[in-house]
Order: sequence, then C-alpha cells, then structure tokens
Amino acid sequence: AYGPSGADEVELLLAPHPGAPPRPIAKGASGGELSRVMLAVEVVFAGTDPVPTYLFDEVDAGVGGKAAVEIGRRLARLAKSAQVVVVTHLPQVAAFADRQLLVEKTNDGSVTRSGVKVLEGEERVRELSRMLAGQEDSETARAHAEELLETARADR
Repeated sequence: AYGPSGADEVELLLAPHPGAPPRPIAKGASGGELSRVMLAVEVVFAGTDPVPTYLFDEVDAGVGGKAAVEIGRRLARLAKSAQVVVVTHLPQVAAFADRQLLVEKTNDGSVTRSGVKVLEGEERVRELSRMLAGQEDSETARAHAEELLETARADR
C-alpha cells in the first residue's frame, strides 16, 4: 500500500505448488512452508545485515528427496556467513552440515536422560545410513549415505 511516505507495507504471496493460486503467507502457509520462506529470505540477504546465529527447527518438514537436498544446499550456503543450527530428521539435509550432532535419549527404567554426541567419520556414515533405512547395517543405505556426503563435499 502507498502512504504519505511511499510504499510502507509489503504482503508476501505464496503459491505452494505449481497451479496453486498465490495466497498471503499469513493466511495460507503451513509451518514448514513458513520456515522454508524464511530460509529463502535469509539466504538472499545473507551478508547484507549479518546475524551471528540462525536456528532452524525442522525447516525441511514435509519434504524429501530432491527438495531436501536443495534445502541442505541452501543451509550450507547460509552457513558460509553465519553460524547455522538445524534440527532435522532428514539425512539429505544432515549430510550438508559441517558438523553433525546426534541427540540421544536413554532410559534406565525410571529416569530418561538426553545427551548430545558429535558424529565424525564412520559414526556419521552409520547414522546417516540409519536415518535413510530406519534400521542398522543396510549396505544399500550405507552406499547412499556415502553418496550424500560426497555430494555435499563437492558442493562446497
């Protein structure tokens, strides 16, 4: 809208998929879509007004495959100019991290404890494999995990 001092209101519209009519983000976007729009805006403006740390909680919700790889790429690009912390359940996104952490819960029967472990080397491949296959020791998932890590490394 135009006011006495110029254009002072902006309304972002989102067409969530091809063929969908654009709708105001405030009215038609899911939580995951809002997170992805925010990621896109942050990537575009990265470096213009630096923010020291970004936190994205499941910015990849509701996507998979190619879209998840692209989200991982964008997060890695943003991480070149700021610290980026991402909570994800998708191996396609986790593979692009400079450092991957695993949050583990243990229960001794009466008390549940949470801990955080840095994954490196073989542990990281094993965890990405588990995330892909939902089970331990899948050779196919292991090969895919190694391929994801190589794709992420080549992108840097």
